[in-house]
Amino acid sequence: MGNSQVGELYRKEKVYMVREEFYTGKMFDAYEYFGAHPIEEGGYRFRVYAPNAKGVEVIGEFNDWGTFPCFMKEEGESGVYECEVAHAKEGMMYKYRIHQKDGRNVDRADPYGFFMELRPNTASILTSFHDFVLEDEEWMKKRKTAGKYYDKPFNIYEMHMGSWRRKEDGSWYSYEEIAELLIPYLKENYYTHVEILPLAEHPLDASWGYQVSAFFAVTSRYGTPKQFMKFVNECHKNEIGVILDFVPVHFVKDEFALSHFDGTALYEYPDLDSGLSEWGSCNFNYYRGEVRTLLQSAADYWITNYHIDGLRMDAMSNAIYWQGEPSRGVNQGAITFLQEMNEGLHKRHNDIVLIAEDSTNFPKVTTPVSYGGLGFDYKWDMGWMNDTLKFFALEPKRRKDALSLLSFSMEYFQNECYLLPLSHDEVVYGKKTILDKMWGNYEEKFAQCRTLYFYLYTHPGKKLDFMGNEFGQFREWSEEREQDFMLLNFPMHKKLLQFRKDMHKIYQEEEVLYEAEYKKGHFTFVPVNTKVGCVLAYKRSVGTKVFLMLCNMSDVRYERLCIVEEEQNTWVEMLNTDEEKYGGSGFCNSYPITGKKEEGLKKQYHSYFHLAPFSSGMFYLCEGNQ
Repeated sequence: MGNSQVGELYRKEKVYMVREEFYTGKMFDAYEYFGAHPIEEGGYRFRVYAPNAKGVEVIGEFNDWGTFPCFMKEEGESGVYECEVAHAKEGMMYKYRIHQKDGRNVDRADPYGFFMELRPNTASILTSFHDFVLEDEEWMKKRKTAGKYYDKPFNIYEMHMGSWRRKEDGSWYSYEEIAELLIPYLKENYYTHVEILPLAEHPLDASWGYQVSAFFAVTSRYGTPKQFMKFVNECHKNEIGVILDFVPVHFVKDEFALSHFDGTALYEYPDLDSGLSEWGSCNFNYYRGEVRTLLQSAADYWITNYHIDGLRMDAMSNAIYWQGEPSRGVNQGAITFLQEMNEGLHKRHNDIVLIAEDSTNFPKVTTPVSYGGLGFDYKWDMGWMNDTLKFFALEPKRRKDALSLLSFSMEYFQNECYLLPLSHDEVVYGKKTILDKMWGNYEEKFAQCRTLYFYLYTHPGKKLDFMGNEFGQFREWSEEREQDFMLLNFPMHKKLLQFRKDMHKIYQEEEVLYEAEYKKGHFTFVPVNTKVGCVLAYKRSVGTKVFLMLCNMSDVRYERLCIVEEEQNTWVEMLNTDEEKYGGSGFCNSYPITGKKEEGLKKQYHSYFHLAPFSSGMFYLCEGNQ
């Protein structure tokens, strides 16, 4: 047997192994095989999966959009069509023309395409970005030692790339341009990570990226794949992690994309009852290996090629339960897919973070797959978010009886590794912004907003907050315009941002606020007896270090708020939300507070604190008290 014959036999065997993994849903790098790839001899090789097509041809700028046909050949009965086009060059646009068995010819974007033209146009674009080398070696080394941030600060700034900032003419900044503005802002305000709403290509701006048309293509709205690589590179060089919103549940119905790709329900469920989501998009059919391969390969693609540090998986409730409704039962195909994808991604990248946006009570979401869990690292605590915002909307006289809305989270907190979100979903569609949700007048809203964020950053769990919340935006978010940064010209908004900055700095620097937070014994409620008003008190501790938190949720001014302890302790205030520099009245505790014995009480020490209406204070225990 000659060398050429041996080479051909080896190629066929390798192709068979690749396709076997593809069909069975075990493949994580299908993007290396499918799609359009440059070949050494010049030109591009195209591969697409369309098992029920009558035939497929590739059309593009290289053949005058089909004037000179480039028919693709199906190897055997694999359903995989491929061809090579010698004069195809980087930057040229292309599509696949699917000849359906019903006689229709439909032009489709490449399911594995790495780049697309700007909407409303829908062609894929030939691209190769392997010549760009990420210069983030130090960050990647540091990431491996971070331990998924379980015992480290994890403070996420959630943003929409196109509406954080806009140019004077209203146009978008490019990935590179926005990096120059965003990175200093994140560092100045002590965020550890930025989480970006979906950047995979999508045809409708108003979908915010949640109805995807190309799962491997970074949106052309803000530039090219290389430009996005540079964005990530600059974030990492400045020690900012990058998390992407990932949408593995559904996709757009538009005919140019995945819907009925080869004339049949190839990626979606065939029946409308399961096939269409509540958003009018197509639900992925997790029972097909080819679908599982596409989704987990897309997840791996962003991590491998762009060095993305984590993925936030959207709408997990709609994957776990049929149509997101527990009454319809668990979708076992989705459960198996999530377990295999998460376990596979962690094996390939043991230092990345996988986050579930899940509003259900489904158990073991953040338990490893080997122990029967779904294998996520963190889960959004939607219950905490809903209860907390509901509480702060109440008028003060109703809050004492509703304090359990704030304390309930600690009854279940050790069940999962929770992340506390105040996300984009809470500032749209008539829900009001976070600041505007607060009860009361202008000044009272700011005072309560400071206490809300004090509570967030001193509560166990990682943190996420949406852009604009940090300086108190009153207008609901819209993807059509930039955030109202001009509000920082007004004192209360500027002072709120200063409070957030100082709070974030303390969160980063004080290990008592993040170490061992998912273990029992490091958080305890402190009883507070008040005849009027409403106060939440609790302690956080690591080793001999102890912090006391006092949160006045009422409009009552406390001259002598009493905390009773069995030991004599001395507390020193390190931050108070009522400080004048934050927009408060300055009614703080400027001196150490030492517990004193009350007459007739042998083992009780009473400490008395000042606490302004709607204010909170953080106190550290002086050394020598333990």
